Amino acid sequence: MKRDMVCIICPNSCEMTVIYDDSTLEVEGNKCLRGREFAIKEIRNPMRSICSTVRTVFEELPRISVKTDGEIPLNMTFQVMDKINNVVVDKILATGEIVLENVLGLNVNVVLTADMKYLIKGEFGV
Repeated sequence: MKRDMVCIICPNSCEMTVIYDDSTLEVEGNKCLRGREFAIKEIRNPMRSICSTVRTVFEELPRISVKTDGEIPLNMTFQVMDKINNVVVDKILATGEIVLENVLGLNVNVVLTADMKYLIKGEFGV
């Protein structure tokens, strides 16, 4: 099989071609070893980070941004998103606090990317 891809690891954005089958893998077009490693990982075990939002119980802030604190297997993205979509935050949390711990046993947490006390007006707001 053959796959063309652009490396996203460094600013070179190398255009690479990967030729592979079950036992061999050849990478062409990479200017550094990191590009080769990226291509191999993308073919053999693609991983992704997720950025999304979760619901809250606060009228002033109905949704708040979250992200995974590590990468998950690409083929599990929809399962992780199902879990994220069921989260409802019911207390004031700070940036980095966990809203979903060890999602699907992947050793990855879903954490807040904003500080709620600075976003909610009134008792906690500015």
